[in-house]
Amino acid sequence: MRALSIALAGALLASTPAAAQTLEEQALLHQLAGEVRPERMRADIEALVGFGTRHTLSETDSDTRGIGAARRWAQGQFEAISRDCGGCLTVVTPSDTVTGPRVPTPTEVVDVVAIQRGTGDPDRVIIISGHIDSRVTDVMNFTADAPGANDDASGVAAVLEAARVLSKHRFEATLVFAALSGEEQGLLGGKILADYAQARGWRVEANLNNDIVGNSEGQSGVRDTTRVRVFSEGTKTVETEAQEERRRYNGGEVDSASRNLARFVDGLADRYLANFDVDMIYRTDRYGRGGDQVEMLRHGFPAVRISEGAENYDRQHQDLRTENGVEYGDTIEGVDFDYLGQVARLNVVAMAALGNAPASPLGVTIEGAVKPDTTVKWQAVPGAAGYRVWWRSTTAPQWTHSRWAGPATELVLPGVVIDDFFFGVSAVSADGYESPVVFPGPAGSFVAVGDPAPRPAN
Repeated sequence: MRALSIALAGALLASTPAAAQTLEEQALLHQLAGEVRPERMRADIEALVGFGTRHTLSETDSDTRGIGAARRWAQGQFEAISRDCGGCLTVVTPSDTVTGPRVPTPTEVVDVVAIQRGTGDPDRVIIISGHIDSRVTDVMNFTADAPGANDDASGVAAVLEAARVLSKHRFEATLVFAALSGEEQGLLGGKILADYAQARGWRVEANLNNDIVGNSEGQSGVRDTTRVRVFSEGTKTVETEAQEERRRYNGGEVDSASRNLARFVDGLADRYLANFDVDMIYRTDRYGRGGDQVEMLRHGFPAVRISEGAENYDRQHQDLRTENGVEYGDTIEGVDFDYLGQVARLNVVAMAALGNAPASPLGVTIEGAVKPDTTVKWQAVPGAAGYRVWWRSTTAPQWTHSRWAGPATELVLPGVVIDDFFFGVSAVSADGYESPVVFPGPAGSFVAVGDPAPRPAN
């Protein structure tokens, strides 16, 4: 009889979808999505395009042209936002003098970063980023006009709009808004920010890197306003040899912290945005290409790249020209501001949800070899009123089943066989904010594990 009861309990658990669980919708997240204003982002992009070129090697002394003028403008925007929220933002400009394959002479590369300190867990950090520099066909051409309206003034505009909206509220975790330089010359600004975070002991739980997020018309001419792509690594860049061996045997190839961050963002789009979906792409970035989130990954920080669903390559990395009736160049005419507004809403909702949730659980482990039941264990984290244990088929893209564990740090799933599923744990606050799901072991931990990997060429 006991064996039958366990089997029935296991069948009930395995057939209870996540949608049937108590997953609270947050009124604040709906409110924040409604506060995004595309017209403000249009003004931001117009200002950035107005600097002519923002190439990393362009002039820095002019107040009207070049990367220096653009950086000072961005700093001024952050400072104005801070004044509006009573000084809630600390604006810093981390920098480094760089030489390299795309920087032939020593050049100071400067990021512009605004920090909104968390009220309860300030060492836990959520970052939104976009790169302020631009380029034309020849990556070394720093004198030609390079408007960079979509690549990546659109990302910087999303960063600024997130700062405007979120600075009016307070969050448990620290929120960081970053306009990065030097992306086109080798992900330089991303490394500067990652080094800055590491030196200050930030526990970076998420980096939402927005790069090329404002266009809705693809190369084919088909317009798609309903989807955005979120790229995430499957296996951690910083994985050690021993961790690789364990992961290859027990699983985790599709469950890095970054991948579960992408799942988290996808779920928020489904619940808080109308007619706008996340396409989770199981790659670190577009094929053979890269963005500043790569440097976060090299430092062991969870990070995703957010990019428009349909790219138009005639408008990327192109000299301004018309050939055979085709207009080339990254001009403001290629930006769909209603679409960009949806992308900004997704970022705002994600940052707020992460900022108010407890930290992702630590020390997640599973047990159950040669047993009919699976035991999941984890360590308590500050701010968690309880925990939810999740599981899914090993071929399912999203977490599909869950069980509430309350404040315990261990849960037995009767009749759920460890061999047949992947498992994870999320932490839930008293007011219902929930962390991303954490897969067991180093493969899924949101805390950097292992030494930084060597930096491959961009």
